[in-house]
Amino acid sequence: MRIGILTGGGDCPGLNPVIRAVVRKAIQNGHEVVGFTEGWRGLLEKKYITLDLEAVSGILHRGGTILKTSRTNVYKIPDGETKIIANLKECGIDALVAIGGEDTLGVANKLAKAGVQVVGVPKTIDNDLNSTDYTFGFDTAVNIAMDAIDRLHTTAESHNRVMVVEVMGRHAGWIALHAGIAGGADVILIPEKPFKITEVCNLLKKRHSRGKSFSIVVVSEGAKWDTDDKDDDGSFVLQTMEKDSFGHVRLGGIGNLLANEIEKRTGFETRTTVLGHIQRGGSPTAYDRMLGTRFGVFAAELVEEKKWGMMAALKGTDIVAAPLADAVGELKTVDEELYKVAETFFG
Repeated sequence: MRIGILTGGGDCPGLNPVIRAVVRKAIQNGHEVVGFTEGWRGLLEKKYITLDLEAVSGILHRGGTILKTSRTNVYKIPDGETKIIANLKECGIDALVAIGGEDTLGVANKLAKAGVQVVGVPKTIDNDLNSTDYTFGFDTAVNIAMDAIDRLHTTAESHNRVMVVEVMGRHAGWIALHAGIAGGADVILIPEKPFKITEVCNLLKKRHSRGKSFSIVVVSEGAKWDTDDKDDDGSFVLQTMEKDSFGHVRLGGIGNLLANEIEKRTGFETRTTVLGHIQRGGSPTAYDRMLGTRFGVFAAELVEEKKWGMMAALKGTDIVAAPLADAVGELKTVDEELYKVAETFFG
């Protein structure tokens, strides 16, 4: 069997451990493996490299992906699905392993329905994919954000400042919540809970009234600003109105906007740190290396068992098979009870 692998969407710590594991397991099973470069674009353009044992040697600790990536949407390209199916046949690919998040696996799910022999591996630092308890990359992103919060504590205390830390999280606040709780943040704002600036400022004033001279506010990039004079469901703060091929606008700016309002309304000197792509970069944590490796081995087993349209998923401590359709049908958002745990420490 000739197996193809691709990585799509944003880069993520743990992608290389997955690639390495798929290749090692597939070769042990007597198969040949190739990697399509730059996600779905590589398959559309028939660009691939041979993935043998030498190609994946020494990549376990490396961040990013040796296959490169892109946000190419097959279904935004004229006859994209037809081209994919034809190219797979022309390249002699018997099975495809797609590693990615909601968008990449969404394409994989549609292709599976069209008869493509494809399995998936869930990837996103946002941890917002359904059918799996955790996705690899999330643990690394949380640890990077937590380390930044730890470091900002000292400068916030030294200068009697409020420090606003903007982290990734378009529709789900998993990174903000986990990093905020672990880092001892005083307010955590997430997309699932539209916030009112007056309430945020009141929490900070309450904290300072207890004798504290500094505060840490952690905010997801997708946190929604709920106006003070009407009860709406909030709105995103956008960096640009331009959309990618999957219809996503570029978020950014909530941290600076929030900091300006806090300083204006409270008189507390306030600064912003936007972590941005720093959360995606660097070596994966031990947890993400392990999870990525287990996902990769399991994906190769799904191919061996011809369980098309399925993906590797973490349930408790077990790796299980889950339908791609279930994973991409609805995003996994922060549980209300977990947010209440965080609220215990606000203000």
